[in-house]
Amino acid sequence: MPWLKLLHIAALVIWCGALLYLPALLLHSLQLRKDAGFAQGTPPMPRFFYNSIATPAALVAIASGTLLFLLHGLLGGWLILKLGAVLLMVAAHGCFGWLILRLEMGIFKGVKAASLCALILALMGMFGVLGFVLSKPLEWS
Repeated sequence: MPWLKLLHIAALVIWCGALLYLPALLLHSLQLRKDAGFAQGTPPMPRFFYNSIATPAALVAIASGTLLFLLHGLLGGWLILKLGAVLLMVAAHGCFGWLILRLEMGIFKGVKAASLCALILALMGMFGVLGFVLSKPLEWS
């Protein structure tokens, strides 16, 4: 089981890093798109990064965390709180995907503000997960 926990932590680190990088990638793509004029398409990097790195890491982190929960029988108030924090990260992940689609459709309005909001949501989720895992409040068994 240590390998499963290592896989979970590694996938979570990659996913968190991706959630921190996506706003910068989106804003850079937004600037490139605005500067390029009508002849240029959206740079493919945001979609590639989202589909090839962020989403697989999220799926592996969630799947391995679910396996850890099922195999070890972990149960506690902290786990419920942690899952709530993970939900914030999933919401931010979905928001970044939605923003990538908006950029590809040529809708630039609100991308910068929404990227910042999604980043704040992701940070709240990340710090929540870290805090609940390390402190494990509400030890209900």
